[in-house]
Formats: sequence, C-alpha cells, structure tokens
Amino acid sequence: MIARGVMLGPDQPVIMHLLDILPAAEALDAVRMELVDAAFPLLKGVVATTDAMEACSGVNIAILVGGYRRKEGMERKDVLSKNVSVYKDQASALEQYAAADCKVLVVANPANTNALILKEFAPSIPAKNITCLTRLDHNRALGQIAKRLNIHVNCVKNVIIWGNHSSTQYPDVNHAIVTTQAGEKAVKDLISDTKWLNEEFITIVQQRGAAVIKARGQSSALSAASAVCDHIHDWILGTPKGSWVSMGVCSDGSYGIHAGLIYSFPVTCRKGEWSIVQGLQIDDFSRAKMDATAKELVEEKSSAYACLEVK
Repeated sequence: MIARGVMLGPDQPVIMHLLDILPAAEALDAVRMELVDAAFPLLKGVVATTDAMEACSGVNIAILVGGYRRKEGMERKDVLSKNVSVYKDQASALEQYAAADCKVLVVANPANTNALILKEFAPSIPAKNITCLTRLDHNRALGQIAKRLNIHVNCVKNVIIWGNHSSTQYPDVNHAIVTTQAGEKAVKDLISDTKWLNEEFITIVQQRGAAVIKARGQSSALSAASAVCDHIHDWILGTPKGSWVSMGVCSDGSYGIHAGLIYSFPVTCRKGEWSIVQGLQIDDFSRAKMDATAKELVEEKSSAYACLEVK
C-alpha cells in the first residue's frame, strides 16, 4: 500500500526502511526482494535491516508495528510488560537518528501507552508528532453503522473513538452523520434503536479485535494496515472539509482529559498538523464512558512506569 502511493499519494516517491529482529532477517530480506521485484514506480529505495540505528536514520515517518503480539487468552497487562521496554529502546533510536520533523505512529499494543513511553523517552521529538492508531476502531465503527443502515461506508462520517485502543474505548455516534439523497442526516435520527447504539454497537466495536483473534488466531492484519495508511494519509494530506477522524494524540486537557495522556480524540488535519475538534456537546452517558477509558490509561501509565522502574 505504501509503495503504491495509498498512504502518501500518487506523486510522492518513498524510501522504505524495514526493521525486524535478527531471527527474522532472512524473511525480511525476502520482503525486500519482493518489493524490488514488484517494480513500484514510487519506490526509490528499500533498506532492510536488523539494526535500529540504520532503520531510524533520517526517517520522516516512523510506523512502529513491532512488539509482542497479543494472543488469545493474554491479558493486556501481559502485553504491556513485554512491550514497554521495547518502546523505550525504539524511543532512543528515533531520538538519536530520525529526522527532526519525524512523525511517529505507534500501532503495536497497548498502543496508547507504548506511544506514551516513546514520548517520555524521546523528548526532542515534539509531542504533537507522536500518535497512536485508533483509526482501525474508527473504521470499524463506520463499517458497523453502514452495515446496520445497508449503505456504502463512504456515506458515513464523524463517528468518534474516545480514549484507549482497548475494550474500554468509547465509540460515539452522537455527532455522526450519514449522507442521503435528501441531504445529511444524523445517525441517531436514522437508527431509532437506542439500545443497539448504546449497547450492542459499542460492544461490537470494542471487542472486534478480540473477535478477529478468535477467528484467525492472530491480530488484525489487512484492516490494521489499511487503517495505518488512512491515519498517515489524513495526517499528512489533510482531512476532507466537514469531516473529522479519530487519532490517539497527546491530550492538551480538552474535554477534561488529563493533559499528557495519549488519548483518542476527534481531530481534523491540515498541512501536516492535527487539531482536536472543539465544542462538541457531551452528555452524561458519554462523559461516563470517556472518563472510564481515561482512568484505564492512567492505570496503564502507572503500570508501565512500574515495569521500567521509573519514578
């Protein structure tokens, strides 16, 4: 997708730096060979390495998908303890060798807290340049609304994923819009089943990752890769007028969320910068959900620092 221009547009040449662990070096080189063999016009070079310094050298965009994967039966705390040390090391490599304007997207779970660790240990990278992936959850929410209404997913916009990329996230449709032949309509006007919106829909989106793991024995792959491209595409090239997307970003205190947490908000993007959408009305139901997922993130932060023995 990256080499075809899906992520950065059809006119942007790219040089891809691929990093993996030493036991996977041979398989990594096979990926490099296939990229070369595909003769992508936009692909101007491929670096395949097991050395973090070489991989991070001069990069403008870092997509961090590496880490211990969550498997069926694993708790998030198990993944957290394994991955925090990985992201401290990733932070060090990016801090020393990446381009000064490097934009970072953390994908590996627990994504919000991995991004927080990276932010803490890469202080020269602006906090606004460190994000985590909740676009997959955002896309899942769009897909469920489209399925419920039996319409194309392109007709749905402005769902929100608040908080953590976990089962406490809050998929919010209170401000979501559907484009119909009669004009734009609120999702809540078209779906009168409040129980479905407030219960089943939320649970489906929250548990979708676990459902995929149960079905295929591994975490989401295709949908996650597509969401990564969507996240970077909109961050770099901008969001459509009148639309917002969900991104895990460093909270500035908006909507009462503790400043400094990596929390998913609705954002618009322009000229490579994201801005949190302001002024949305938050009802009591939403407030409780938003606070619950924020509470989990505070607890994850404490657990992560305990794992690193950082005061």
